[in-house]
Amino acid sequence: MPELPEVETVRRGVTPHVTGQRIESVTVRDRRLRWPVEPGLEQRLTGQTITGTDRRGKYLLLLLDSGDRLMVHLGMSGRLFVLTPEVPLRKHDHVDLQLSGNVLLRLHDPRRFGAVLLWPGDAAGHVLLDHLGPEPFDPAFNGDYLFQRSRRRSGPVKSFLMDGETVVGAGNIYAAESLFRAGIRPSRAAGKVTRREYHALAEAVKAVLEAAVIQGGTTLRDFAGAHGESGYFQQDLFVYGRGGAPCRTCGTPIRLSRIGQRASCYCPRCQR
Repeated sequence: MPELPEVETVRRGVTPHVTGQRIESVTVRDRRLRWPVEPGLEQRLTGQTITGTDRRGKYLLLLLDSGDRLMVHLGMSGRLFVLTPEVPLRKHDHVDLQLSGNVLLRLHDPRRFGAVLLWPGDAAGHVLLDHLGPEPFDPAFNGDYLFQRSRRRSGPVKSFLMDGETVVGAGNIYAAESLFRAGIRPSRAAGKVTRREYHALAEAVKAVLEAAVIQGGTTLRDFAGAHGESGYFQQDLFVYGRGGAPCRTCGTPIRLSRIGQRASCYCPRCQR
C-alpha cells in the first residue's frame, strides 16, 4: 500500500501541473471505489479552479477556489497520472479530471480500494481525518509527545508507532527502519521505552520519512509516482524485508518475527 512518502511524492509531482487550472469536465467510469463516488460530483467540480494541493496522512487534497477540497486516496494499488487528453484509456482508469491547459488528471485503480471524495468547505472536519494524530514533520510530534502518550502502554512499541492516532505515516516499512535507527527493539512495551529513547525515535521517524520522500518513496509492487516512476528508498532499507541477511551495521543476522500479524525485522544486537 502506498504510504505517506509515496503519497507526498505524488502530491509534489502533480502540484505544478494542476495548480491554477480550471476543471473543465469530470468523467467517472466506475463509482464502485472503496467509498462510492457520490452522485453529482461531476457537476459540483466542473468549473472550479484548483488553487493548490495538500496532504493529510495518506489523503491527497486538491484545494478548490470554492473552499471545497477533493480528497483522493490511492488505496492498495491506485495511481494518479498527469497526462494529456489524447492518451488512450486503459482498463481500471476510473476517474478523469479534464483541466485547462491541456492537462488530464487520471485515477487508475485496479483493485478499487482508492477513493475520490468531496470535502465541503463549510465542514470544519472530516470523519476520515478527525481521528488522525500529528504529521511527523509537525513540531508537535517529538520525543516528549511520544513519551507522554505511551505511558502505561503494554503493547509493542512498533504497534504504538504504527497507530495512526499516534502519528500518521509510520507504516510497517518506516516504523521498522525508524526503530532500527533509534536502536529500539520493536517488541518492547511502548510504556517501557524511555523519554531519551523516544526523542531518538521521533528524530529517526522524521529522518527516515524525509529520506523516503526525497528518493520518491519505496518501490513496492504497484506503486509509482505521478509520472509512472518508481521510488528508490528500498535501496537504503536496513531491516525491512531483510530477515536472515547480515545487519548492514554489525553483521549480525537480521531476525524476523511477527508483531500484530505483521512481519517485523530487527537486529538483535543493534536494537535493545
